[in-house]
Amino acid sequence: MTYRRVVIVLYEGVQSLDVTGPLEVFAGAGAALGDPEAYRITTAALGGRVVRSCSGLRLVPDEQLDRLAAPHTLVVPGGTTMDDPDPALVRRIAVLAAAAERVVSVCTGAFLLAEAGLLGGRRVTTHWAFSDALARRFPEAEVDPEPIFLTDGKFASSAGVTAGIDLALALVEADHGRDVALTVARHLVMFLRRPGGQAQFSTQLAAQLAERQPLRDVQRWIAEHPGDDLSVEALARRSTLSPRHFARAFAAEVGVTPGRYVEGVRLETARRLLVDTVDGIEEIARRCGYGTSEAMRRAFVRTLAVPPVEYRRRFRPHQAQRPH
Repeated sequence: MTYRRVVIVLYEGVQSLDVTGPLEVFAGAGAALGDPEAYRITTAALGGRVVRSCSGLRLVPDEQLDRLAAPHTLVVPGGTTMDDPDPALVRRIAVLAAAAERVVSVCTGAFLLAEAGLLGGRRVTTHWAFSDALARRFPEAEVDPEPIFLTDGKFASSAGVTAGIDLALALVEADHGRDVALTVARHLVMFLRRPGGQAQFSTQLAAQLAERQPLRDVQRWIAEHPGDDLSVEALARRSTLSPRHFARAFAAEVGVTPGRYVEGVRLETARRLLVDTVDGIEEIARRCGYGTSEAMRRAFVRTLAVPPVEYRRRFRPHQAQRPH
């Protein structure tokens, strides 16, 4: 078996979940493989100094970062020092990353990689709240605020906090196969091992919550009844507003038109059902308000560039599936 050395960087103000999430995934993979040494995990800080996370948790590193040889996988977690990082830390990350086979940033750890000059011309993601800042500060990087995680060559980056677990699971899958990654996900009681191409936000989270209660009730109704008549006229009746007034008020308070919001909810529901159930394509199309499987196929291709059957094949765990 190939043994992979993983170094997780610690520093003052680091986000503890960015450290422990990937660490538990790699450790869990060793347990699933029956070999705890499959990933030789080391935490390291400059000078081997004890650090405190941004929440005050005291972290004792295994090694001195400045004395370590380059690992197979270098993990750079996020933290609160992204605006004023330690120059010595940035220099050491640059040295180790140059020789590492794989370089991973979690959340705002992408700022440290960019500060080290490692992201020029590369696609990268980070926590949605900091993607604009990353793009402004490092215009040479191609910042994509949407994915949960993405890879570009030997560099991989993830969105905020728990997305680091999703990325680590994807790395385990690349190293040891899908079954091992799913075993680890089940052990960590993850509801679903999310693919990197999924957006950081659900439709309901990405959109604003309406201020007026009648419009909030409509948003909840849409989420709970995607297969119903969700035309502007039908939704306006539920809000006791005229169709014209409803459409204007909804767009003003939610940030998207009613039609666009309904499209997002239906697509999101269909994606979940494709992965979480064995229901047939026709049945899912009906439940989600598409009417026909062809209408749902067009929506998937238009938005995701893959048809529903291919989406299910890519993202559903290996289980028996009903005919389409």
